[in-house]
Amino acid sequence: MTVRELYAALAARYPATLSEEWDNDGLMCSADPDRQVRRVLCALDVTEATVAEAIRIRADVILSHHPLIFHPLSAVVPDAAVGRLVIRLLDAKISVLSFHTRADAADGGVNDLLCDALGIEAPVPFGEGLGRIGTVGCTTAAEFATRVKAALGAPFVLFGDAARPVLRVAVVGGSGKSEISAAIAAGADTLLSGRLSYETVNEAKGLGINLLEAGHFYTEALLPKHWASVLLPTLSVDAVYFDSCAVGTV
Repeated sequence: MTVRELYAALAARYPATLSEEWDNDGLMCSADPDRQVRRVLCALDVTEATVAEAIRIRADVILSHHPLIFHPLSAVVPDAAVGRLVIRLLDAKISVLSFHTRADAADGGVNDLLCDALGIEAPVPFGEGLGRIGTVGCTTAAEFATRVKAALGAPFVLFGDAARPVLRVAVVGGSGKSEISAAIAAGADTLLSGRLSYETVNEAKGLGINLLEAGHFYTEALLPKHWASVLLPTLSVDAVYFDSCAVGTV
């Protein structure tokens, strides 16, 4: 399978029509799209550490959730952060494929994986298709936060308790602050996301919804793990997951 063929196979699963207008993902960087793909490094982000690991294991492709190139580049030079990565990748003949908001909205994407991990039943799309909403057994916000922490391996979960039972839960991997109104309109009593802001979570009671923040990385890392362990092996590609999180906790 070539880089071009791998991209086509993944784009069939995560169609570009599902990407948000402001997004920039797809085939990010490739010196040779017809190069044979034998090993893929799967990661949430393309960082200096990610590129170094890809070079070390002789990967042909980095498959990431967050785009390598998000904002337009005015120059590709070694003293610019993204430019330096692009140069290293081209020198090493490593291609980068990124699937961002289309992998949030697609069936089997970030938010469906979240629902599976958290035992959220019968999830359906909400919020222009990006998020998911479904049901869980009756519990409290504190009990649900404990479940989330364990399932995602998050170091902590911030929650604002609106004193509502947790029955109908909306999930938005990554940043979900803009989806609060849509979650309420969809009938959610609880919204879980990776990032909501301290102020917003603190306002949960006034908003009338339980809010939980589990960390941007931890709500999205399920996707590259899924790629490495489930999806890419079906395409006869050797894949490994790389934890590209650069944020630590003590």
